[in-house]
Amino acid sequence: MRGTWTVFKKEFREFFTSPTGYIYLVVFLVLTQWLFFRGFFVIGQASVRGYFSLLPWVFLLFIPAITMRAWAEERRNGTLEILMTLPLRDPEILAGKFLAGFAFVVLSLLLTLTLPISVSLIGNLDWGQVVASYLGALFLAGAYLSIGLFASAISANQIVAFLLGAVFVFFFFLLGMDWVLATFPPGVAAVLQYFGLGYHFESIARGVLDLRDILYYLSVMAVFLYLNLRSMEVWRIGG
Repeated sequence: MRGTWTVFKKEFREFFTSPTGYIYLVVFLVLTQWLFFRGFFVIGQASVRGYFSLLPWVFLLFIPAITMRAWAEERRNGTLEILMTLPLRDPEILAGKFLAGFAFVVLSLLLTLTLPISVSLIGNLDWGQVVASYLGALFLAGAYLSIGLFASAISANQIVAFLLGAVFVFFFFLLGMDWVLATFPPGVAAVLQYFGLGYHFESIARGVLDLRDILYYLSVMAVFLYLNLRSMEVWRIGG
């Protein structure tokens, strides 16, 4: 755990040692709230459902932008070799990077709490659904982060890592979309729907905490973090 904490502190601090982290936060907050309030007063309901329906699409670009530097920058700067020679186990290094990205996403979501609070002053807001939506957003972010870290691990270029991460996330998100599933037979569509990132998020955002949805997200994180560990083993062998 000490190794994980060391990597976590280093990675999280790097978000704020340059303007990049602040720019991410400002763009994320301004973009999501602007998109939400564009339609909020038209609907005329005290609900933040529209905000959380936008969030997966914003995360699709926001989170790969967070993870693109995780490994690609280490390889570009030549610090990966140094990192791999430190007395740290691969799972500790990976966990530190993952948790740093997750903490940054948590911070960005905490800063959005002013939105449901503002809406609650206008009308009766269903706080149970709001809490469930935030939990769903955290699980979704964890899945996106694990996929983005893997994309960064298989690329030595940050831009390529960003594009790969966005494409991978977009692919798994689309699997749960009704208009995509309509092109497949019912049996195949049911299987594909289960593997859709967006389908499980919508289920949780409705206020229903189903164990199957939670297990799905934990499984996605486990699979892509495992693939990341295998990439790290290849680096050590290659080194």
